[in-house]
Amino acid sequence: MTKMQEAFEKVGQSIWLDYIRRSFLESGELQKLIDAGLRGMTSNPTIFAEAIAKSSDYDVALATLVGEKKDVDEIYEALAIDDIRNAAQLFRPLHEASAGGDGYVSLEVDSRLADNTEATIEEARRLFAMTNRANVMIKVPATTAGIPAIATLISEGININVTLLFSMRHYEAVANAYLEGIERLLAKNIDPSRVASVASFFVSRVDTVVDKKLDELGGTATALKGKIGIANAKMAYVRYLHLFSTRRWQQLAAHGARPQRILFGSTGAKDPAYADTLYVDSLMGANTVNTLPRDTLEALLDHGTVASGLTDNLEAARQQMNRLAALGIDLDAITQELQQAGIEKFATSFQELQQAIEQKSKQLQQATAHA
Repeated sequence: MTKMQEAFEKVGQSIWLDYIRRSFLESGELQKLIDAGLRGMTSNPTIFAEAIAKSSDYDVALATLVGEKKDVDEIYEALAIDDIRNAAQLFRPLHEASAGGDGYVSLEVDSRLADNTEATIEEARRLFAMTNRANVMIKVPATTAGIPAIATLISEGININVTLLFSMRHYEAVANAYLEGIERLLAKNIDPSRVASVASFFVSRVDTVVDKKLDELGGTATALKGKIGIANAKMAYVRYLHLFSTRRWQQLAAHGARPQRILFGSTGAKDPAYADTLYVDSLMGANTVNTLPRDTLEALLDHGTVASGLTDNLEAARQQMNRLAALGIDLDAITQELQQAGIEKFATSFQELQQAIEQKSKQLQQATAHA
C-alpha cells in the first residue's frame, strides 16, 4: 500500500497533484499515480505557463491552431481545455467508483477577473461547459467579488474549487457561500449530491511572510517560526468541523448535499530548513484534501508519515496564534496581502503565457513561410 493509499484508507485524506503537462498525461505517468492512489489534480496559470511556454509538448497542436488563425487567447484555451478534459478522462473511473467523492481536475478562471463578480460567473460557466466533464472543478478565488460568484455557481450545479484562502475570515465567507449555493440549488429541486466543492486553504506562504517578521523581532519570537501556517490551518479545520455539523448543514445533508472539504494548498516546504513533508505530515485529517507539487508528492511517497494530526495539539495552536498577535504581528493584514499577491502572480502568469504563445506562433508562421 502506498502512502497515498494509506492517507485515504487510514486517515480519510485524499492526495491530489498540483501539476499538469501534456507529456505527463500521454506518457502514462499520471495513470501510474492514479493506480498508486492519487485522487485528483489541480492546475493554475503558473503551471500552465510553465507547461506550454517551457516545453515542446504543445508545438504540434499550437501549429494547427495557428494555421486555423486562432488568436492567443483562443490558442491557450484550446490547449488548456484539451489537457483538462484528457486528465479528467483518466480520473473518470475513480470519480465513478467514489460516487463523485474524488477524481476531480481543476481549471482556473482568468485571475484578471478576480474583482468582477459577473465576469467571473460568466467565465466559470463557459469553461465548465467547454470541458464538458462531470469531474471538472472550476477554480474561483475567494476575493470579495468571488464570494457571491461562488454561491451563484454552486446554485447552478457547477463544481467549484475556491482558491487563495489564507485566513479564517476567508474560510468563513467561502463556507457560507457554499451553504447558500446548496440552499439555492435545493430551492430549484436539483439533487445537491451532483455538486462538489473544495476550499483551498494555503499554508506555506503564510510561514514565508510570518517567519521573516519573526526574524526581524528576534529573541524568543523566533520560536514561532514554521508553526503559524500549520496553526492557522488547524483553526480553519476546527471551524469546518463546526460549520458542517450545525443544524443548517444537517438539513442540507439530509437531502444528499456533500460537505465542502478543505483542501490544503501551498504545501511544499519553501524553507530548506524545514522537512520537505512538513505541511503534509502535519495536516492529515478526515475528509480533507492535500494537493502537492510533484517533488513534495515524491517526498511523501518516499518518507512521509501517515497519521491523523489535524486535531492534535489544538490548544498549543491557539496559543501560538495568540502569541503572534501579542507580538504585534497582524495575521489578518498579512493574509489579505497574500491573497492579493496570489491574484497578481496568476495574472502575471497569464500575461507571460500569452506572450510565450504569441512568440511561438510567430516562429511557427515564419517557419511555414520559409518552408
